[in-house]
Amino acid sequence: MKKTITAAAAAFMLANTPAFGQAPKYPAKPVRIVSAFSTGSGADAMLRIVADRLSKAWGQAVVVENKPGGTGFIAAADVMRSPADGYTLFHADGLNFTAVPHLYKKMPYDAQKDFVPVIPLHHSNFFIAVSSQSKWNSAGDLLAAAKAAPGRVTYGSWQIGSVAHLAGAALETASGTHMTHVPFKDVGQLYASVANGDVDWAFGTPGSAGPLQQAGKLKFIGWAGTERLAGYPDVPLVGESGGPAGFQVSGWVGLFAPAGTPRTLVDQVNRDVAAIYGQADVPSKMIQFGYMPLLIKLQEVSALIRKESEAYAKIVKENNLTLDQ
Repeated sequence: MKKTITAAAAAFMLANTPAFGQAPKYPAKPVRIVSAFSTGSGADAMLRIVADRLSKAWGQAVVVENKPGGTGFIAAADVMRSPADGYTLFHADGLNFTAVPHLYKKMPYDAQKDFVPVIPLHHSNFFIAVSSQSKWNSAGDLLAAAKAAPGRVTYGSWQIGSVAHLAGAALETASGTHMTHVPFKDVGQLYASVANGDVDWAFGTPGSAGPLQQAGKLKFIGWAGTERLAGYPDVPLVGESGGPAGFQVSGWVGLFAPAGTPRTLVDQVNRDVAAIYGQADVPSKMIQFGYMPLLIKLQEVSALIRKESEAYAKIVKENNLTLDQ
């Protein structure tokens, strides 16, 4: 028995079928973003704003999956196992491509060959955070204690190889001190431990350490930037408060994709995220986390990675930080 197709049905099929040789519109299904950051971190909160706006713009779900730990290797491995079709993206610290390759003799991925940059989302400088009960009120106080008792002063980070870890090592070198690094699994544990006095200090952003500072459990004694941060005018620069002159700590976070992802899709995600950052309320939300936009062209990202890679290679070598898995 022959089946007939009505004119209306035929028109519907033609309207919803890609033309011969034409790829279907991207995205045609949900997009997954695998994040190396823990839930509740500043970077996670900012990513969820972006994911929500992308979902509305695309008419498709954008799902964030947090897989922190392992110096970003857990999330990276997940993304590497995924097809390079634009439907899986990697939310990672720039350090995973600039510093981490210098820390490990064997890497589970090739930072230059296994991923392609999509877009940097934001960058930030960092505060020196101590317990509100700490007797230290300046970077000078902290460093004086470190010089008086080498190795006794402790500083924490959310993982080995994080910007907080490497910046702490850089501060040791710049100040001629020796302190003990204590790594944690996530930012929540880290700043709770600083607030409790279990760890003496840590670098943190307004987004990550700000809530405990606002609750009166942490205090900021130095800002590792080029000028004081709006909203925190009473917090001096590290160099203004007895630390090394001009000392800065800066980190950035971005989206990456598996190598082989079509350039047209990479370009589209880049454009669509940039459009979100142009929306009126997004910059104010970013500032709440102490972040600043870092929307640079794709070809400039590779140059940024090369430049920072050289700088971190020097820090790693000077502090003998090379690690084994």
